[in-house]
Amino acid sequence: MIRVNKVPLTVIGVLTRKGQSGYGQDQDDIVLVPLSTAKRRVLGTSQANARAVNAILVKVREPEAMKDAEQQIRTLLRQRHRLAPGQDDDFTLRNLSEILESQEASSRVLSLLLAAIASVSLVVGGIGIMNIMLVSVTERTREIGLRRAVGARRRDILRQFLIEAVAVSLAGGLIGIVVGVAAAWAIGYFAGWLAPVQARAVVPAFLFAAAIGIFFGFYPARKASRLNPIDALRYE
Repeated sequence: MIRVNKVPLTVIGVLTRKGQSGYGQDQDDIVLVPLSTAKRRVLGTSQANARAVNAILVKVREPEAMKDAEQQIRTLLRQRHRLAPGQDDDFTLRNLSEILESQEASSRVLSLLLAAIASVSLVVGGIGIMNIMLVSVTERTREIGLRRAVGARRRDILRQFLIEAVAVSLAGGLIGIVVGVAAAWAIGYFAGWLAPVQARAVVPAFLFAAAIGIFFGFYPARKASRLNPIDALRYE
């Protein structure tokens, strides 16, 4: 037995968990009672029409029939409310599919915004890798000349600096993964939000970091491989 507005009611069942509705209402924090009981004992009959209701929820079996059902409901309500053909509706119809489409559009805009921010971050990081490798090539010019003098080929020098660029990129990727996982855990622990980290998102990000290293490290590696051995040995 529970009391709702001082009226004792008998609990005959508990609904399964559903979470929030499309309007943001917690569906696990509601009580369902018979309509007649609610009107006569819980809510009272203070409204003008005792048979009136505030809201009606309608479920359509097939999603394709949503538009037809909405039109039929609108026509029926206008007949019941005795509205003239040119008169505005005195009720509101809300289609959850339209709300879902609006939410999906907002999610797409947010995804594009995050992708733009990530792209800028990748470009900045890639330029940083390229600058580091260019400085490394400059500082190791004599080493490159010595390797070429003892028989190293251009592709050997190219491969060496590409591997170094990829190593730098992967090291940054590993640090980013560790920081991201730690941040997701901290958000879930302290804020109570659900922030799962999935392998299908981590692995492509790690591979993309390697691709960034190859792309932005190719120019410094190519520059190193094309150095003249004699000029490189004389470099001060």
